[in-house]
Amino acid sequence: MINLNQFISEQITKRTLSLFQADLLNNQDKLEREISGKKVLVIGGGGTIGSSFVKVLLKFHPSRLIVVDISENGLTELTRDLRSTYGLQIPNDYKTYPVNFGDPVFAHIWQEHGPFDIVANFAAHKHVRSEKDQYSISALLENNVIKAEKLLQRLKEEPPAHFFCVSTDKAANPVNIMGASKKIMEEVIMAYSSLFPVTTARFANVAFSNGSLLEGFMHRMMKRQPLSAPMDVKRYFVSPEESGQICLLACILGSSGDIFFPRLEADHMMTFSEIAERFLQSLGMQPKYCHSEEEARYTASLLSNESTQYPVYFFRSDTSGEKAFEEFYTPGEDIDLSSYTSLGVIKNAPQKTIEEISEVIRTLETLITQPKVSKEDIVGILIRLIPTFEHLETGKNLDQKM
Repeated sequence: MINLNQFISEQITKRTLSLFQADLLNNQDKLEREISGKKVLVIGGGGTIGSSFVKVLLKFHPSRLIVVDISENGLTELTRDLRSTYGLQIPNDYKTYPVNFGDPVFAHIWQEHGPFDIVANFAAHKHVRSEKDQYSISALLENNVIKAEKLLQRLKEEPPAHFFCVSTDKAANPVNIMGASKKIMEEVIMAYSSLFPVTTARFANVAFSNGSLLEGFMHRMMKRQPLSAPMDVKRYFVSPEESGQICLLACILGSSGDIFFPRLEADHMMTFSEIAERFLQSLGMQPKYCHSEEEARYTASLLSNESTQYPVYFFRSDTSGEKAFEEFYTPGEDIDLSSYTSLGVIKNAPQKTIEEISEVIRTLETLITQPKVSKEDIVGILIRLIPTFEHLETGKNLDQKM
C-alpha cells in the first residue's frame, strides 16, 4: 500500500517540511491567542481543504467546533479521522451537521450554537467539470456567490472576529466559469470587509483532494481501469495539510480585505501525466502508453496480478475553460511579499459597496431562475460583471472524457 503523504512530499511538492512551517512557528503565539477558547464554525468542513483546516485549527484549542457540510459521508470520515489521530484535542462541544448552509435548518443551528468568534466557509463548487451547461452553472453560481452573500448578511448581524472564505488561483484572470464565480465571490466578501474582518486565499491544486483527478488514479487502479490525464496542463500543487495551513494563516493573521497566496515558483509546476507516471512507478509498475481511450480500456481488461505494466492514456487538453498555466495575482494588484516567509498577500483589493453587490446578486438570481436561460446568456452576464473574464469555449466538457 502506498504511503500517500510520503508520495506527495517526495514526488509532487518536493518538500519534506510544510511550505508554511516557518510562518506557523513565527506566528504561533498570535494563533494560540486568537483561537484558544474561541467558538468556531466551519462550513464545508467535510471536504479535503475544510477538514485539513479543522485539523490545524484543533492544535490551538478552540472551545467549540461546529462543522457543517452537505456530505454526510464526509463528516463521518472527518470525525473518525479526528478521533483516530494521535495528539489532537477535540473540544467537548464538537458537533457535525449534514446540512446545506443555505437551507432554513442552518438558521436554527446558528441560533442554537452561535454567534461564533471564527467562521470559515469552504462550501464551493470547485470543478471546471461543473460548468457543462446552464443547469450545472446555475448551481455553481448559487453556491459560490449567492449563498455566500446570504451568509455575510447573517454575519453582519452578529460579526465574528475572523471570517474566511476560500477562493482559487483560477480567480486570477479567469478563463472558466468556476474561476469567474470565485472572482465575484471575492468582490462579494470584500464589500463586507469594513463591517468585520474578512480574508480569503487563492492557492494551487491540492494533491489527491476529494474528487480530484489524482485521487481518481487510486479509484481507477482499485477497479483495474486505465489512468487518463492531460499531458499539456501544468499546475502548482500543495499537500492537503498545507491547504489547511494557508487557510488558517489567512483567516487569523490577515488584515480585513487581504487575499493570500502561496509563494511558489514556476519550476514547482507539474503535469498530471508526469504525476501519473510517478504514481505507477511508486507501485513498482511502468506505464503502458495507449493511443486512445478504447485501446486503454481494452488493455486494462487484460490486467492480471502478474502485470508489471499499466495502461495510461495521455492527451492534449481540448475541453472548455482549461487554463494551460496557473497564476495567483494579476498586474496592477498591490502585492506584499515581505510580511511572511512563504505567503504573498494582495492588499487593497478594489471594493464594491454592499449596494453594488446586492445588485450583482439580484442580477445573478434573476438570470439563473429564468426557465430558458442558456450557457451563452450566463457567460455574457459574467463578462459584463468581470471585464477581464475571457471564457475559453471549445464545445467539449470533462464529462466527455474518460
